[in-house]
Amino acid sequence: MLKKLLAFAVFACVGVVQANQGVAFIHGTGKQTDAYNDYWQGPMIQSVIQGLPNPSNYVVINCDFEQFMWDSQASGCLADQLTNFINTKNITSMKLITHSNGGNIVRWIMSNPTWDSRYPNIINKTSEVIALAASSAGTPLADAATNGNVFEEAVGWLLGYKSDAVKQQQESWMAYYNQNWLLGTAGRPSLPKSFVNVVGTDVDSAFWDSDSYCGGYTLNVGLEFTQNWLDSCSDGFLNCSSQEAAGALWFRDKSKTRGREPLSHNQSRRKCFNLDVFLRNRI
Repeated sequence: MLKKLLAFAVFACVGVVQANQGVAFIHGTGKQTDAYNDYWQGPMIQSVIQGLPNPSNYVVINCDFEQFMWDSQASGCLADQLTNFINTKNITSMKLITHSNGGNIVRWIMSNPTWDSRYPNIINKTSEVIALAASSAGTPLADAATNGNVFEEAVGWLLGYKSDAVKQQQESWMAYYNQNWLLGTAGRPSLPKSFVNVVGTDVDSAFWDSDSYCGGYTLNVGLEFTQNWLDSCSDGFLNCSSQEAAGALWFRDKSKTRGREPLSHNQSRRKCFNLDVFLRNRI
């Protein structure tokens, strides 16, 4: 009996040693070289990683997401940095926290495992994708910016001008990709790993409301302006229907956030209204 107990204890200890959890923060559209400070900001990341058994097991991705999702500078760069993270930290299980178009690039990897020899190991090591304001069905603002109409000046600071990533996020283009290349949307096979959505439903930018300043007041003002050309349920950049088009709903902002505050597209990547706490607890 004693031998059996000792054997069980050894087996349990080995299991604990072998389990090495990590988290990756994956930015949205844009060419990032310091996403830690410029995209997510330190307070957000440092709060979330406290949910890890080893808070040093995280990586902040810096890639050129101005490209099409299949481009070597986009999904190829992401695969390279995730593979390096897995190998360097000996990661056995990781959660991917994505924002906006980052969710599409992750879905590309998940949907096309034979495209790149690194993809299968990344999929295998991924336990869950937490998609913050994912642009899974694109946005009318990408159509507007690409077509060069009056929206171009208004959304250029948010999207960039007519980059491949912006073209990709046109609604008709995303409909094509979802039907032919990407998994997880209605009528398509499920993604190989859980893909859960946090959805922003509104934008507040009243100057007298301190909550409007979380994440940057000027950015929230711009998002409230662009919201005029979106559905009543939107985060200023994406309609709720786009954010919910792939995977499954985790929650819409007001159902969980402090004070039932909405999360603008900018605030859903920042430490606003306890979003960081929900992510921390989930990982």
